[in-house]
Amino acid sequence: MAPCSLLLFLLSFSAHIAFLCAVTDPHDGDHFIFYSSFLYLVLLSLCFQSFAAAALQSLKDSWQNTPPSWGKSDDPCQAWEGVTCNSSRVTALGLSTMGLKGKLSGDIGGLTELRSLDLSFNRDLTGSLSPRLGDLEKLNILILAGCGFTGNIPDQLGNLSELSFLALNSNNFTGRIPPSLGKLSKLYWLDLADNQLVGTIPVSTPNSPGLDLLLKAKHFHFNKNKLSGTIPPTLFSSEMVLIHVLFDGNQFTGSIPSTLGLVQTLEVLRLDRNALSGDVPSNLNNLTNINELNLAHNNLTGPLPDLASMNTINYVDLSNNSFDPTEAPVWFSTLSSLTTLVIEHGSLQGPIPEKLFSFPQIQQVKLRNNAFNGTLNLGDSIGTQLQLVDLQNNQISSITLGSGYTNTLILIGNPVCTTAISNTNFCEIQQQNTKPYSTSLANCGSKSCPIDQKLSPQSCECAYPYEGTLYFRGPMFRELSNVNTFHSLEMSLWVKLGLTPGSVFLENPFFNVDDYLQMQLALFPSGGEYFNRSEVLRIGFDLSNQTYKPPPEFGPYYFIASPYTFPASHGTSVSTGVIIAVATGAGVLVLGLLGVGIYAIRQKKRAEKAIGLSKPFASWAPSGKDSGGAPQLKGARWFSYDELKKCTNNFSESNELGYGGYGKVKNIQILPEEFHELLFATARITFMSCPLQENKCWFMNLWPTEHFEKAYPVSLTYAEGVTWRSGIHLDWKRRLRIALGSARAKQPIEKGKYVVREVRTIMDKKDDEHYGLTELMDRSIRSSGNLLGFGKYLELALQCVEDSAADRPTMSEVVKAIETILQNDGMNTNSTTSASSSATDFGASKGSLRHPYADALPKKDVNANESDAFDYSGGYTISARVEPK
Repeated sequence: MAPCSLLLFLLSFSAHIAFLCAVTDPHDGDHFIFYSSFLYLVLLSLCFQSFAAAALQSLKDSWQNTPPSWGKSDDPCQAWEGVTCNSSRVTALGLSTMGLKGKLSGDIGGLTELRSLDLSFNRDLTGSLSPRLGDLEKLNILILAGCGFTGNIPDQLGNLSELSFLALNSNNFTGRIPPSLGKLSKLYWLDLADNQLVGTIPVSTPNSPGLDLLLKAKHFHFNKNKLSGTIPPTLFSSEMVLIHVLFDGNQFTGSIPSTLGLVQTLEVLRLDRNALSGDVPSNLNNLTNINELNLAHNNLTGPLPDLASMNTINYVDLSNNSFDPTEAPVWFSTLSSLTTLVIEHGSLQGPIPEKLFSFPQIQQVKLRNNAFNGTLNLGDSIGTQLQLVDLQNNQISSITLGSGYTNTLILIGNPVCTTAISNTNFCEIQQQNTKPYSTSLANCGSKSCPIDQKLSPQSCECAYPYEGTLYFRGPMFRELSNVNTFHSLEMSLWVKLGLTPGSVFLENPFFNVDDYLQMQLALFPSGGEYFNRSEVLRIGFDLSNQTYKPPPEFGPYYFIASPYTFPASHGTSVSTGVIIAVATGAGVLVLGLLGVGIYAIRQKKRAEKAIGLSKPFASWAPSGKDSGGAPQLKGARWFSYDELKKCTNNFSESNELGYGGYGKVKNIQILPEEFHELLFATARITFMSCPLQENKCWFMNLWPTEHFEKAYPVSLTYAEGVTWRSGIHLDWKRRLRIALGSARAKQPIEKGKYVVREVRTIMDKKDDEHYGLTELMDRSIRSSGNLLGFGKYLELALQCVEDSAADRPTMSEVVKAIETILQNDGMNTNSTTSASSSATDFGASKGSLRHPYADALPKKDVNANESDAFDYSGGYTISARVEPK
């Protein structure tokens, strides 16, 4: 800093000299002024860089647990993790989840070029915020969520005119919301939740700004504070574009302002857990885009609000208020988008409309402690997703179950429970036996990890995951028994956070006392035991900055990370013992290099041998020529890097089809001369493996062939290619016979957890012909008329991919089920080998034509010592182990 001051002084002195030169000799003065001005600008830029470096060095000195790279260089722009520079100027500082300890000193104000500051999830960053944060006039993003800051929010934050994202949630801030925040005209995200803020919400006056001026804001998150007073009517206007207004968990009084009805962009409105009173404004019915409305736990009076125009609403909670006694409103029978209706401790009376129970998305109806009476009739068309009907403590005298509702119905405290049904489950306290959802670790067996590590569901290896708690503030659902809901969340996390498929672990989702959906999240590294610091910084920023967007049904969220355990780091000082060890190691290294050379020669020979083994055929036919016989396989086919590059058009992203259980699925183009070889290698594996394995027999039996077209002169599809050499068309019955033969071979059935999800989603049992899978089926199968036992086979397939082993059938049960399907059509299923049934069926159409897989290699002897061999096509031996790369 001192050299910069001296240089600026000398340059100022030079300016005076230039002025004198201009007076005595104008020509010389012009030259001197030009060169001195240029030098002044260069040195001034260098000085600003020096100021930024000094500011960061000061912050480093005041913090503990800074990244180790901060101690290896004096230039922050060279190697400091979390520091981003542009032309040697610090533009971003991101240190999320680094375990920092200390205070945020005033030196932060020296980073005048800063655009983004993210210090989230450092719980040991404490003390008050420096007013010098207001000097960062170019700041666009400020994230201090999940820290331990205290004191008032500085008024100077209102000087950050470029700010668009402000997250101060989950700290210990006190005092009032600064009116100066109303000057942040570009702000779209304002999160002050989960603090100790008091007072009223500031709105503008002729002499002061207010939050009503934030016309670009989409998020007002003020929940879980101690805010009080009335909600100002002038806070809202028709010019606003708010989508989330979260004021729950405060101490607001007075009435709900009718101006809320002007903000027609609203999707989530939570005013619950306050002390609001008076009537609910009738113009709230204008909020036609709203998904969640929660007004519970207030002192609201007057008529029950009319919600008839909210035709996209999913969740309604009007519990624990003092509305006028009334019968069920008309919208009980018209809001077909409802998933959850909660009006507990109310004054509703009369019958409950049976239409309410037939909505296609309805999951829970909770109307306990009202005055409903008469007969409860659930109707004959109960919604398929309905899991809970809680009508405790009403005046219901009789019940008509209609089509036989079998899920949870609670009638304790009703007169009907004093009659003949008093001993039924409806009139008893029902224990919820369903375990909370947890990502399956069934594939990992009984493996366990040390107490500070966890088992990765993707690799079944112990690792140090990035962990924390996810809070969803306004989900559109309340039923937690649908595992597909959480599967979609898992997939969105690993896709949008750039992680390995299957590397997300969710545990124990539940609704907490704030009515937020809370669950534990663990993200696992793709390789090794740890994430590196750059990966942790990236993931932390994506979750704190809302870069990650969950599936829409989960609504607004926030995340609080747990401290991350990095590998133990050591100091940079080198002891004498280390120097001796290095010298000794150098000598050993020379000897090691000689050994490596010898080893490399041996490995080259082994590689040449492995390449020979990698070819999928010992010969195309027994004669060694392409004579029309079956190929003779000798090992699993693998591809070199150059082959993959060629087949995928240099790994073009346009080849992507989606995601499978083991990563991305891509379409590849096979050259003509390679087509017959790869085609029949794949076909053999398909037929000899279990017909329900993902990406194998599944598509052979059901999947459309157009997804597997290959580059071949006659434009053969996959299924047509299989019949091309053998002359046999694989119709539905032959595929069933193949499935039967494969099941008899007792090959293990893989779970296929990700492949069948789409089939489960669109499957429709009401479609007697194709179960709703018409568009997904092989065209040749779809158009072949009546499909023998298709529905039963599909149900069997879905049973075979259940998560729990206890829910999956044994192989003998699979064989029996397929035999039953075939026998129902009068076909003989007697067989002594795993392939005979399909061989017989093939032979029936071609006379002397041999079964294309009849020329089997010698069977291997199965014993425990051969566990290193690849279990290939029902028990054929290969001479070397080929590992995936």
